Amino acid sequence: MNISRTINFICIVVGGLVALYAQAQEQQNTYLLTAGIVLLMFGIYRTSRNIPSKFDKQEEETFIQTEDED
Repeated sequence: MNISRTINFICIVVGGLVALYAQAQEQQNTYLLTAGIVLLMFGIYRTSRNIPSKFDKQEEETFIQTEDED
């Protein structure tokens, strides 16, 4: 597993756990909740940067064949 993927996974898991912990308390700690959400979003953003777009291909393969007019 790539070190970048490991960092992304750790950010997502830790951010989610911190956000859940901050919200589970009787008096919610707003700063802790915000930090957890920011860490979670940072991990998700870094992960989504590595996913290729479906619109990257210039020429799409189709099943329809066109006939050349002579």
